[in-house]
Amino acid sequence: MIASLPMYDRAETASANDILWQAIAEAYPGPAPKTLTRSPDPTEDWQRPDLFLSQTCGLPFRAGLHERVTLVATPDYGVEGCEPGYYRSVVVAARHNGHLRPSDYADVTLAYNDPLSQSGWAAACAHAGGAVFARTLRTGGHRLSAQAVADGRADIAFIDAVTWDQIARWDAFPDDLVVIDRTRPTPGLPLITAQHGDAADLRAAIERALGTVPSEILSTLRLRGLAVIKKDAYLVQPLPPEPKS
Repeated sequence: MIASLPMYDRAETASANDILWQAIAEAYPGPAPKTLTRSPDPTEDWQRPDLFLSQTCGLPFRAGLHERVTLVATPDYGVEGCEPGYYRSVVVAARHNGHLRPSDYADVTLAYNDPLSQSGWAAACAHAGGAVFARTLRTGGHRLSAQAVADGRADIAFIDAVTWDQIARWDAFPDDLVVIDRTRPTPGLPLITAQHGDAADLRAAIERALGTVPSEILSTLRLRGLAVIKKDAYLVQPLPPEPKS
């Protein structure tokens, strides 16, 4: 039985995630993992039959994972311009490219984290409105995509708004970048359990935990609460095309 909170976990948030997890485990009425698992590839954790709780991205969830897991709830990070539990991407460019708009995408290099990322790839395709990016650079992470733009290896990147907030707080290179646009809101990163997991008890435990965790921990994680978003709200989002190599 494992639990993980991989999506916004970095050095500056790791201890806060550990404290949050302890509160959830203590609030759960039955046995729960004592510590968080931090796997190199969380996609393997999501499909384990002994998955107690994890957080995934909306795109892999609707692309097939929803058939093998149970949706628990969606954390609300208070993203500006979004309903509770929803989020969006910011479009970042180097300061000298602050004029770029979707009509320019056919001439730019897009840095994206992963082809199964809602905020880094699917949102970019939807925002482009059918335009084709001249070139793409797969980086393996939102931070790496932002860094690629700052380094001049790419022209733009679409960064999850919560991750962008973390980058702006704790990394130095954002001084070289500017937000030039924002995508439309979509359902946020859902919490999931195994296919036959107890979503109701987990949801209740998380709600109780959020009421006991110190406010500075929630502030570090940007957590405002928990939203219940129906599975159909995820599945109705269009699947993006495959990136061209």
